[in-house]
Amino acid sequence: MNAIPVGPDAAADLVELTRAHCLRLLATGSVGRVVFTERALPAAHPVNYLLDGDEVVFRTGGGGKLAAATLRKLVAFQVDDIDTTNRTGWSVLGVGEAYEVLDAERLTALSSKLPRPWAGSAVGGHVIAIPLGRLTGRRLGSLPVGAER
Repeated sequence: MNAIPVGPDAAADLVELTRAHCLRLLATGSVGRVVFTERALPAAHPVNYLLDGDEVVFRTGGGGKLAAATLRKLVAFQVDDIDTTNRTGWSVLGVGEAYEVLDAERLTALSSKLPRPWAGSAVGGHVIAIPLGRLTGRRLGSLPVGAER
């Protein structure tokens, strides 16, 4: 019986993930990066988030530049989980047009589910949603036999 090598010397497979698998992985995360354009240059800001259906939702401060930079703009949202020792992990990238959630019923429903903001300035600020119109992902490393990709 041949052992499957693991660790830094193992060759890793790069596997494309399905949309369903990407959504499951997004649901396991808590911190991701919003990627947007700031003064004609790329910018990425970490946020704690919630996956709500097919949308990533996060809070940002009342006068925050993140809210201003993302509203009604095409942005990306990226999350990963990498084990550098075993050379395994995954990365998911979603793209969509960000908008501010203004519906009072939805805000009420989200208020108990959204993670508590790290920055005090995000309390009472904006709730931003990114519908994931495009969603791609890759997994580095072997999947168990029968695992969904």
